[in-house]
Amino acid sequence: MINEKALHILEFDKVRSRLASLTACSLGRELAEKLQPQVEAEFVARSLEETAAVAFLAEQGERLPLGGIHDVRQAAGRAALGAILELEELRNIAATMKSARILGSFLLNRLEETPILSEYAEGFVSLQRLEQAVEAVIDEHGQMRDDATPELAKLRRAIRTAHGRVKERLQSVLRSQEYQKYFQEALVTMRGDRYVIPVKQEYKHFFPGIVHDQSASGATVFIEPMSIVELNNEIKQCVAAERNEIERILQSLSAVTGRDNDSIQENCRLLGQMDLLAAKVRLAEQWKCTKPVFNEAKRLSLRQARHPLINAAQVVPIDLFLGEEYTMLLITGPNTGGKTVALKTLGLMVLMAQAGLFLPVDSGSSICMFSQVFADIGDEQSIEQSLSTFSSHMTHLVSILQEVGADDLVLLDEIGAGTDPVEGAALAMSILENLQACGALTVATTHYSELKQFAYAREGVENASVEFDVQTLRPTYRLRIGMAGSSNAFAISRRLGLAEAILDRARVLMDQQHVDLAAMMQELEKEQLEYQERLATLELQQRSWEQEQRRWEAKRSQEEEKAALRLEQSKTKAAELLRQARKTAEESVNLIKKQAQEQDQQRRQNAFQQARERLQGALDGTRPQFRKIVAGSPVEQELLREGLAVMVKTLGQKGRILSWNTKEATVQIGALKMNVPLKACLLVEDGKVEEPPVKAAPRISAAFLSKRLDVPREIDVRGQNIEEAVEILAKFLDDAMLAGHTKINVIHGKGTGALRKGVRAYLKQHHGVRDISIGEVTEGGDGATLVQLK
Repeated sequence: MINEKALHILEFDKVRSRLASLTACSLGRELAEKLQPQVEAEFVARSLEETAAVAFLAEQGERLPLGGIHDVRQAAGRAALGAILELEELRNIAATMKSARILGSFLLNRLEETPILSEYAEGFVSLQRLEQAVEAVIDEHGQMRDDATPELAKLRRAIRTAHGRVKERLQSVLRSQEYQKYFQEALVTMRGDRYVIPVKQEYKHFFPGIVHDQSASGATVFIEPMSIVELNNEIKQCVAAERNEIERILQSLSAVTGRDNDSIQENCRLLGQMDLLAAKVRLAEQWKCTKPVFNEAKRLSLRQARHPLINAAQVVPIDLFLGEEYTMLLITGPNTGGKTVALKTLGLMVLMAQAGLFLPVDSGSSICMFSQVFADIGDEQSIEQSLSTFSSHMTHLVSILQEVGADDLVLLDEIGAGTDPVEGAALAMSILENLQACGALTVATTHYSELKQFAYAREGVENASVEFDVQTLRPTYRLRIGMAGSSNAFAISRRLGLAEAILDRARVLMDQQHVDLAAMMQELEKEQLEYQERLATLELQQRSWEQEQRRWEAKRSQEEEKAALRLEQSKTKAAELLRQARKTAEESVNLIKKQAQEQDQQRRQNAFQQARERLQGALDGTRPQFRKIVAGSPVEQELLREGLAVMVKTLGQKGRILSWNTKEATVQIGALKMNVPLKACLLVEDGKVEEPPVKAAPRISAAFLSKRLDVPREIDVRGQNIEEAVEILAKFLDDAMLAGHTKINVIHGKGTGALRKGVRAYLKQHHGVRDISIGEVTEGGDGATLVQLK
């Protein structure tokens, strides 16, 4: 388990609080508040896969049904021990078990899409018997139903009858002329579950009855008339019997609940887990997170990582890489420049990933598992322990060095600070060497120039800096790996108005070696910035080329599909022509045989001639004719054909001839049709133009006409699976188009929505469908789809 100090320093508790606020019930909130980063790779991987499965369902518009859930674990546990539960407790148990049953059914119906959730889907125990038992005696308002048992129904009828008799008797008393002057008000009220009448104090001895109370002023006493004492007693007895019957019913229901305690506890556990997964998805949506990819190579590669607790409008994304070419990163730069934020961002990303949470990073990011995360960040001064900042940091570092291993991540802020710079830098280098030797991945921030040189000179250690704009004296918070930063003390002082003479003297006093090093680092920084700009330009060009290549590949794929479709259509057309030719040939042969039996020579000759012409026509229909044309030459009358490609030289546009006469032709150019002189038309390609075969008028049989008239305008595919429905629908669409229908109605029902989605997806891609829409209320609403045919 990751140490609690690191969780606190890296503010993981705030992430848990945000996650807990997104849960739907207390079961999930409890798990969110206790969420811990795990160190078992298989557990973390499964947790992320489960979150991804719930995220997939959410993307499809199918969020988990998590309403009506209560934490009923304690109540069910008490029932198992023999306690009698209250009405509200029993109602909450029934509602929660109903939610568990609905959620389990929801998951079972989607196992093909999300098999990783099978453990939850199959783990829920249906307690519908308990639900029905509770719902039979407790209504939706949480009250015991009158008809819960025959005895209770009888008692409540008796109570209502007794109440009616009491009110009737009291109304009679109130209307009595004998007692009118005794009453403070002519109304009936209650004291201690008994009906009473307010009587003036001075008349209490004249009104027969039992005094139950008096007003605060003493002017009014509340008297139960003697005539209704027995009736009130009867009501009290019935109410007591009713209470006993309700307690008996509750005891019976509680016993049933207690027997199902184990199943109730398991259902609650699964409900909490699913609520936690749903909250993880909502958190990922709010923070625009992606699923982290784990690697086994001990590498960190975070692209455009954003600290989730910083306002999204202000946070600056950073790219952070560690573990491949170097295992230690030293970040330098001025104060308030974002060094600490970079440390916390990295640490929090690791903790979130190992807690099964998605990360606010761009796709392509990769992360590895750590056995432990150590962090020494912030001002650790302790007045109670009489420790200075340096002593407190060093105490913490000592404990880290005693525990750190090769599979750990170490984050150190301002290492070696708080003491003499020379000694602090030497200690820092020694500590960093120790951490590198043990194999831990380390990221540290510092101001010391000696550590910048240490990073340049040592294999496996890399410099990084947080960019600072000297002109505005403000940090940009962008992290630049491979480039050491500087404190920019002189530049900042000049911008703030410090005299140039003081700055010059400071340069003289500063160690010359330090000056040379600073100048060299500034030069390196300048060259690296230029290199990064050129690299960014090249990467942009490469992305542009890749995008263009993908576009051309997609276009080529589309053209290939169109060519394949045209070829298939040509084959179908050729097959139809061949079939017609064979049919004609057979008819001609039959005609010849029939006429051969005729004795009349002239009739036989005519029959042979007719058959030969029909055969020749059939043959001509199956054999395209071609003519040679030359691009750029004028269009001659004998070359004119419908669909002939031409260039209208007066417009400079290409088109195709639709019709013509001796002087002009009707040409379609795009969506426009216009008449142009033939002499303005030029042939546009050197090749053969296929002459369309002469087709005989189609023969329409009576059966065909009857079929067209019999095709309905509505089809019902309810009860079918998607594959069966599509097969039925395909044939129906063909028949509907042949029948000339322009509008049909497909009834698929609502159900789970799977059939509706499949049918509409098929209709959208069908070549004969112009548009689809949801049916009117009278036509089936969302359970039907209206289809406009082309």
